[in-house]
Formats: sequence, C-alpha cells, structure tokens
Amino acid sequence: MNDTLKNVEVLPRRDAVEEPLYEVRQKIYPRAVSGGFARWRVALVLATQIVFYGTPWLGWNGRQAVLFDLGARKFYVFGLVLWPQDFIYLTLLLVISALSLFSSPRWPGACGAATPARRRCTPRSSCGSSAGSRAIASAG
Repeated sequence: MNDTLKNVEVLPRRDAVEEPLYEVRQKIYPRAVSGGFARWRVALVLATQIVFYGTPWLGWNGRQAVLFDLGARKFYVFGLVLWPQDFIYLTLLLVISALSLFSSPRWPGACGAATPARRRCTPRSSCGSSAGSRAIASAG
C-alpha cells in the first residue's frame, strides 16, 4: 500500500487560489448616428408623438376628436363613428393600402429589378423609364 501512495502526485488545493467565475464587464457605448434616415426617424417620432398626445385635446362635434368609448362600444375617429363590427372593413382597407405601396412602380424592385438584363421596360410599361415618365408628364 505504501508503494501506491508514493506514485500519487499531490496537487495544490483549488480553493487556495480564487479565480473569478466571470469576466469583468466591458461597457458598451452607443455610436452617434447621423444622416438622412436618422433625421427622418427623429422627425417621424416627433410627429407621431404629437399626434398621440395631441389628438385627445382636439375637439370635434362637442367631443374628443379621437375617442375610444369602450363602455358604449363606439370608436370615434374625427367625424367617423366605428362600431366593433366595422373593424373588419377598416382592417381590409389598411391591408389593401399597405399592399398597394409595394406594387407601386416608384419602389425599387416593383418592375424589373429581378428581371433579366436582356428584358427592358417599354414606354407603355409602368417601370418609370425616362420615355414613359416623359409621356406621363406631358399628358398631365
């Protein structure tokens, strides 16, 4: 039994040396952003906040301009009175409006961005080519 104890290596105790379990936290600093999109973002945030906080103070036909009367189940949006069953029409209108944005020829990819290079837009197409734009401008 003494022979087996002679071959055993004695290791230092682990609790004698304290090692941190986690790395020291490094602070993250946000980078300043500038440019056209940052200005648009700030302008739209301000506009939506003004609408959100300003519409309850607007008067319209003797009541608030935008009023969600949950007790009576009526929703007043300026001169429009919406009942709960009318929201399917409002939803359909909003979906159609959103989808019409993406089918508009003014957006990139609406007409021919994914088409092969050999296929070109004609003046009659709604691609917004220079000839088509001139024809539309002269007609209007």
